[in-house]
Amino acid sequence: MTRALSTPPVILSGFLADSPQPVLPATGNLLLRPWEPADAPAFLSAYQDDETRRWHTRRPATETQVREWFDEYRQDWQREKGGHWAITTRDGGEVLGRIALGGLDFDDGIAGVGYWVLPAARGAGVASRALSALTAWALDEIGFHRLQLDHSTRNHASCRVATKSGYLLEGTKRSAAVHDDGRHDMHLHARIRGD
Repeated sequence: MTRALSTPPVILSGFLADSPQPVLPATGNLLLRPWEPADAPAFLSAYQDDETRRWHTRRPATETQVREWFDEYRQDWQREKGGHWAITTRDGGEVLGRIALGGLDFDDGIAGVGYWVLPAARGAGVASRALSALTAWALDEIGFHRLQLDHSTRNHASCRVATKSGYLLEGTKRSAAVHDDGRHDMHLHARIRGD
């Protein structure tokens, strides 16, 4: 059964799927590009890091599984369910981290954002520059009205990235996520077109 809307969708269905997933430049010599099979070792290594594991409970166990995830990422784009990018250097393409757009709601123009950075790239502004680039593209070029992200209230680094990138703290979702050490309260941040 097709749902009738009293208002037109903010973004028309097919808008993303009709084009290849873009490569997005970011300041500081960074590039956001779709994941490639050769990135599997770097991706897997992120989940061997204690800090990444602390905040991400869905983890790949092998490079084969990572490549399966990459296939799912390509399908997400084709089905307009999400976009997943490697954060790399522009010159050599070294993988520094991951950023993703998910939970796409074209009717209301809302999407969620998530990210992580490899240990060697932390503290250099990689996540905030990538988040700023993805945000500008999603709001200004694609036409989303609201982007939101959440993180554990104990994840102070992620909170700094969100705030530095213009995502206002809107509140705390109590006991909203399960981590390895139990349930965590989650901060909700959002950026609205025009902020």
